[in-house]
Amino acid sequence: MGKVVGAFWVPHNPVMYVAPEAPNPTQREAVHAAYAECARRLVELEPTTVIIVGNDHYILFGTQCLPRYLIGTGDIEGALGSLPGLDKLVTQNNEQLAGFIAQHGFDNGFDWAVARSFSVDHAVSIPHHLVVKPAQQALGYELPCIPVYMACAVDPFLSLKRTAELGREIRAAVEAFPADERVVVIGSGGISHWVGTAEMGRVNEGFDREVLAHGVAGDLEALCAYSNEQIIGRAGNGAMEIRNLICALAAVEGGKGEVVGYEAVEPWVTGMGFLAVKPS
Repeated sequence: MGKVVGAFWVPHNPVMYVAPEAPNPTQREAVHAAYAECARRLVELEPTTVIIVGNDHYILFGTQCLPRYLIGTGDIEGALGSLPGLDKLVTQNNEQLAGFIAQHGFDNGFDWAVARSFSVDHAVSIPHHLVVKPAQQALGYELPCIPVYMACAVDPFLSLKRTAELGREIRAAVEAFPADERVVVIGSGGISHWVGTAEMGRVNEGFDREVLAHGVAGDLEALCAYSNEQIIGRAGNGAMEIRNLICALAAVEGGKGEVVGYEAVEPWVTGMGFLAVKPS
């Protein structure tokens, strides 16, 4: 039997790689310290597999195919899109567990889109580079990585309620898996940021801290109560990525969070929040 032993919320901000020196040194160092602390805590959880929940940015699917939610069950490559200093993702999938999660979903009312070969973008590769990779080095073994993508950045959006249901379904599937697995789920994205609009560069720290407070309390009901209009109006179109965070929180039984770090980084156009989640 498997178990989801914890989760993290981390940003996947590509501007960090395009303009790495843009913020002041104190703020820049605080962000990198938060990633490093998440990696350290990941090591403490002694995981055997990591699931990274991210979203497309019109890089993977374009307009041709817009899956509501997708799991990669086979080979992984990437990252698509050229970001200086971001290593090419080199990792293996846990194909048995990924396939089991997909089938468990089919059997329980969750119609996963399945990718038997999958190219990820920065939603997966950045958390892998800054959290999973250093954890692997400390652990001395490779952590298989299962990519999950949800419709957050491009409409039609997956509902927030469904993202929580999907997190619970991931947990149920892991717990039903016949082999011992210690799984950690990373919710990748946000928080406040406006992408490609006149407000790009604005950060709403109040909204970000509100979302983090809900994560600390494990309050999925409050997180799922936001409307799309509220999210976009208060925190920008990029904040629709809180779906990834909700999914990760819901994957942990009775999950409660602890803020690892927060910085409102206007030069990187994002409110960057970090949360560590443990079962209650």
